[in-house]
Amino acid sequence: MKEYKMRRGETLEERIPDMKATVEDYFGPITDTEEFKGSDLYVVGEPKNPVFTRIVAGAVKYCGKKDKLAVNFEEADPADLAPEDLEAAGEAVSAKNDFLLEATGRDAKSRRDSMKRAVEDDAPDV
Repeated sequence: MKEYKMRRGETLEERIPDMKATVEDYFGPITDTEEFKGSDLYVVGEPKNPVFTRIVAGAVKYCGKKDKLAVNFEEADPADLAPEDLEAAGEAVSAKNDFLLEATGRDAKSRRDSMKRAVEDDAPDV
């Protein structure tokens, strides 16, 4: 499960007021919920894009801090996909990036940079 921060000065609820509807729009109907760090996340058990096998997404609430977006994209092994499903791979990447951009206000490059900084901050001093 990956967690994403919002841009400075923004909250997840401002960016996506109806998380359930947004997840359904991008990925398909919600089939279940799953608990993660005390928050209930939405599960799409049968995503509309065949590249995804399961998606878990939602807001993780932290006491005294801004909420974060938690997401887990489970993807099918490319060897298991039918030739016509391979064309959906590009659409899957676009859907994933568009959803994360809408939720966080950050493009793929700034999300990567932020995660690199977080890893560097957590590295032990030698």
